[in-house]
Amino acid sequence: MTDTITAIATANGIGSISIIRLSGDDALSIAKTLTQRETFTPRHATLSNIYDDKGTLIDEAIVIYFKGPHSFTAEDIVEIQCHGGYIVAQSVLKATLAAGARLANAGEFSKRAFFNGRIDLSEAEAIAQLIEAKSEDAAKILATQMKGSLKEFIEQVRDEIIHILAYSEVTIDYAEEDLPEDLVEQIQAKLDELYKLLEKTLIASKSRQGLMQGFRVAIIGKPNVGKSSLLNALLNYNRAIVSDIAGTTRDTIEEQVKIGTHLIKIVDTAGIREASDEIERIGIERSLEAIKESDIVVALFDGSREADDEDREIISLLEKNTQQKELIIIKNKRDLPQKFDYEGLEFDLELNSKDDVTALVKKLEEIMDATNVSDEIMLISERQISAVEATMKNIQEAYEPLKFQELEIFSFHLNEAVKEMASITRPFENDEMLDKMFGSFCLGK
Repeated sequence: MTDTITAIATANGIGSISIIRLSGDDALSIAKTLTQRETFTPRHATLSNIYDDKGTLIDEAIVIYFKGPHSFTAEDIVEIQCHGGYIVAQSVLKATLAAGARLANAGEFSKRAFFNGRIDLSEAEAIAQLIEAKSEDAAKILATQMKGSLKEFIEQVRDEIIHILAYSEVTIDYAEEDLPEDLVEQIQAKLDELYKLLEKTLIASKSRQGLMQGFRVAIIGKPNVGKSSLLNALLNYNRAIVSDIAGTTRDTIEEQVKIGTHLIKIVDTAGIREASDEIERIGIERSLEAIKESDIVVALFDGSREADDEDREIISLLEKNTQQKELIIIKNKRDLPQKFDYEGLEFDLELNSKDDVTALVKKLEEIMDATNVSDEIMLISERQISAVEATMKNIQEAYEPLKFQELEIFSFHLNEAVKEMASITRPFENDEMLDKMFGSFCLGK
């Protein structure tokens, strides 16, 4: 990684400022070439002219030099803050390329920060997800993880497993020594405590995935119950076609809207019924898929019509597909004479989707706010969740050999558990286990 990389660090489009970032051994010399200046004081903003490779003035910009290792990548970094827009930023970028830099690959600045020891993998993932945060609560969680909160948790769990592993290794290597008679019970108790901690973290993380990725809300119901009117009311503009003709919406419609502090994706689905043609059948299949992929399901029923077989089919689908989801059941068209009479169905809300959906907005906000009820550590990616699941599996598989004191097999599973946890932040080094073992037991051998 001796070459110098460059990229535009701000979003495309017109704005007040664009930032072009350089990182590498030649970052400072390239900045000197572009500005025709001889010196820059580290961490000082310097107003400079920016010239292209032909000496033509491009812009007047702020240039800041960060001397490695005191920078994000731990390399020399230069940031050029030029005027925003499509042309100026691209012109400055071209000038950096002409001066000897190469275009950075996606995520390469963070990758260099990782390889140079400035951040670990969990912090890198937090940075990436913070940029795309879908709620204020998610941004707060990710900000703490950028500062190493998840790293500290992983290190704590990892050290505890290594400590337990040390018990096992001591028993294997010093089987003839006088060791505590209740050693297996001690190890069992420590494993139980560790497993419960990981399980609690995993459950909390899965239940709050919508907080990280943005909640998906599916609106379902039979044709003509007011789903599209509800979507339009939530968006506050006419996104979906509204008609008295059943089956007007023949495909899923997805739109984003901010509710409270959350940016959510609302999916208006095709009316679920017996399809009359192939296109409608495909639309209904996509509606069923939208239910499975959603975090919150809003089921709409027409209060002005008697319950029929299509309503019963919707209720059956809810019973089969929403056990792990938040469900809001709404009786719509309350402004009309009420005829809906399905026994046992309890409604959370009654409203008129063409009139006022404030009650639904408040209900959605309440559900989403409830997902961040604590300051518990949270796993923020499928990679992290998979690593913890694999760790828990190895702990489970270690119980049986521990029971029969087959400690070599037991140690194998714990070593695998350590590697899985380490994969979230950094590789496992076997020397650490040895240091832990001799440091804890003071064997004097």
